[in-house]
Amino acid sequence: MALSDLLYPDNPKRKQELINLHQELLECMSTNFRATNELVGVLNEHLGCTITHIQMRESSTVKENCDIIIQVMSEIQHQVQKIDSDMKEKLEPVLYQKLYDIKEPELEKIAIAQRVFSIILGEATSTAAMVAIKLLGSNLLTFTVSKLISLLAQIGASVLGGISITIIGLGIEMILHAILGAVERNQLLTAVRSYEKHLAEFKAASEKYQRAIHEVTSLVRQQVQ
Repeated sequence: MALSDLLYPDNPKRKQELINLHQELLECMSTNFRATNELVGVLNEHLGCTITHIQMRESSTVKENCDIIIQVMSEIQHQVQKIDSDMKEKLEPVLYQKLYDIKEPELEKIAIAQRVFSIILGEATSTAAMVAIKLLGSNLLTFTVSKLISLLAQIGASVLGGISITIIGLGIEMILHAILGAVERNQLLTAVRSYEKHLAEFKAASEKYQRAIHEVTSLVRQQVQ
């Protein structure tokens, strides 16, 4: 047992708590990576995008992995904004407004969008138009992704950011190395509180993000069947 653990018996418990929280964070991040790749696949296949799929890097830090997912989320935002710009440019104002009118039948919106995609892509399926309408009409890009990007940036900039993905036996020591007694105890408490705060917000935002993507991918699967 380390000298600091003898001085402060609750430190081993704090260490384990910190490791458990870290694993929860990584599981949540991993799910976001998978969901993001699902959406990337839909955008690439149906809307002519060329966004690169992403993968968590176990040899990297939390911040480096946050930066990876932030980059592709920003690219998704850019692509959807481009779709909106194309719609606005190629449609008459009345038709463009119909795309955002909640009273307008969805089939009518899809027909309008398909007309534009036929010009942009040369040929367009109803699936492509449906995906575009779903993305433009939901809050996936206007709120959910922006919120998640903000939280990922906060996590990357926090005390968590420098911790390695492979924490057990490695990453935790980046926080605890050569810190004894009261200094270690205070650092552990700070780290645990930081994890708890960020993880609660991150999990809630992630669930909304994943649900929004699931709505889009489920519709695509139904169309294909």
